[in-house]
Amino acid sequence: MMRAPFVAMSVATAALGTALGSLALQLRATGHEPYVESVATFSVLMYITAALVMVTWVRDGRPHSN
Repeated sequence: MMRAPFVAMSVATAALGTALGSLALQLRATGHEPYVESVATFSVLMYITAALVMVTWVRDGRPHSN
């Protein structure tokens, strides 16, 4: 497959993870503790998703055996 969709999806997902991580830190600083855990969890989930997209790209680039 083409390289661009995998890279763009991974970069966008990692950027979302970074934005959510920043939001979690801001929420903690302003005292909104009930929301910090869920936002931080979603941030980590975005990083994991970005990594899995890259793994899919690498696996797709390998020759297929029959």
